[in-house]
Amino acid sequence: MELRQLYYFVKVARKEHVTQAAEELHVAQSAVSRQIHQLEEELGVKLFVQKGRNLQLTPVGQLFLKRAEVILGDLERTVTEIHEFLDPEKGEIRLGFPHSLGISLIPQVVASFRKIHPNVKFRFKQGMYPSLIRDLTKGEIDLAFISPFPNENEQVCGEILLTEELYAIVPPGHPLSKEASIALSQLQDETFVLFSEGYSLRPIVWDACQTAGFSPRIGFEGEETETIRGLVAAGMGVSLLPELALYDMGPLQPVKVRISEPAVTRTIGLIHRSNEKLPLVAKVFHAFLLRYFQDKINGV
Repeated sequence: MELRQLYYFVKVARKEHVTQAAEELHVAQSAVSRQIHQLEEELGVKLFVQKGRNLQLTPVGQLFLKRAEVILGDLERTVTEIHEFLDPEKGEIRLGFPHSLGISLIPQVVASFRKIHPNVKFRFKQGMYPSLIRDLTKGEIDLAFISPFPNENEQVCGEILLTEELYAIVPPGHPLSKEASIALSQLQDETFVLFSEGYSLRPIVWDACQTAGFSPRIGFEGEETETIRGLVAAGMGVSLLPELALYDMGPLQPVKVRISEPAVTRTIGLIHRSNEKLPLVAKVFHAFLLRYFQDKINGV
């Protein structure tokens, strides 16, 4: 079965007339009739019956038309997507990122990029560290912001964009809320509000507390940065969050305090599949991001 046969069949089915279909297809009537006949022979069914001067679909022809239209529609969309894929001004960027970057960083970089490339579309996918790696390697996204940067994964490669400091956050009115900086050990008797298992910030906070000489006592767990901030602000405990997750977003906010000892940081990287070329539009965005963060580091 050939695609040309499907095109001819759908055109005849819509026109209910071989001559009119041939005229629109700019081919000879005999060529259309031959292709329809070959299609019917291959399928072993009659797709049309003669009704006066017109052709009418048989019941099986009606079924085949529905399927053929879906196939041709999918093909047309695929061809369009490929053209967009190769056009840095019209394509779509499939980008993954952790929830903590969705508050300010992702909107900022996307807005900056679209000032230069206003017709580029984005398809976003938020997720935890394991799901971002999985989505990238399966081809569901093309680029991913990720933290921490994966140093030992042969399926992905990329660059560290920045290293970000984590702050202690405490409720307003907390005895440490007026301090310019604290040692993390000063929080050892506090109840902690942490991300749930699977979120990359959880082991960073846990390991930092271990380095400071204690295991955090977990009172509450959450899956969103806003939840962590809100629970701390409401007096449910303390936590550690990166600065990018601490932009004011409402009246109920915790107080952030710098940690002097030990230094607590996280790396934020940009990764893509190893040994595979990025789509052109994603390649342009990748280059933009490297310049964007380099300028940030240099204070431009």
